[in-house]
Amino acid sequence: MTDERFFKHAGRIVVVTGHYGSGKTEFVVSLAMLLSVEKSCKLAVVDLDIVNPYFRSREQRALLENSGVSVYGSVFENDVTVESPALGASVRAPLEDKTCRVIIDAGGNDSGALVLNQFGKYFNNEETTMLTVVNANRPETGSLAGALEHISAIETITGLTATGIVNNCHLLYETTSETVLKGHDFCMKVCEATGKRLWCNCYPVGIVDPDDLKALSGDLMPLGLYMRPTWLDK
Repeated sequence: MTDERFFKHAGRIVVVTGHYGSGKTEFVVSLAMLLSVEKSCKLAVVDLDIVNPYFRSREQRALLENSGVSVYGSVFENDVTVESPALGASVRAPLEDKTCRVIIDAGGNDSGALVLNQFGKYFNNEETTMLTVVNANRPETGSLAGALEHISAIETITGLTATGIVNNCHLLYETTSETVLKGHDFCMKVCEATGKRLWCNCYPVGIVDPDDLKALSGDLMPLGLYMRPTWLDK
């Protein structure tokens, strides 16, 4: 997946939603790192996930900024240990800059995504695309009914419509090509039930061989496991 291919079907502002544990933030950071390589435009990550204190995209501020990606979010920019749901005023800067591509890491459920409403004036059909990351191995979205309820709840509370589904069916380091294939089949059912488009199929780099996924429809999206703390594997 390249910058041109990704943004061909996306607006300048890409809002990424997904239930807790779906790998939403990993997708946001990995996508930003992937697109930063081409350096064809200004790129920013806006961390609006201020409800969940774990695995926030701003934790990778140094990595992203060293790659040319601006990071916005909490008023406590450089202190990821402060648990205060306070957004910095600078969050609006990339949204107002028409020359900047923006990837928004939104809250995991409908309550977490509610913060999007205060930025509603920046979201329009021409500039905004909302994606929903779905992990078929998470209990909340492991059934078709659960996934549809999750998507509907976020759309209802934000007034935004998700146009794309991201398959991120994973089991961390135990993920196999069969895991991704399972997620693909599940997400296709979600797409058929909602009329949405399968945006991409995610796979963890170094764990799943992309050659084993050539039969899948939709772009392949490599995930770098940037959000996985090394101490969890000790």
